Amino acid sequence: MSTTELNWFKSSYSGGDGDNCIEVSLHPDAVHVRDSKDTDRRPFTVSAAAWSDFTAYASAAS
Repeated sequence: MSTTELNWFKSSYSGGDGDNCIEVSLHPDAVHVRDSKDTDRRPFTVSAAAWSDFTAYASAAS
């Protein structure tokens, strides 16, 4: 699957000014993360399990 076929959404924590934003695309076996200002750049991809662990850790830390 190419990244152009993925459904991207902007992080709810991204600012409204258009800077420092990330976009995420969820897929059953992987999660893709990219810079919203540079969508041609290859996204960072992790397993769904790793993303779940990360988001649980991040929400506990905030």
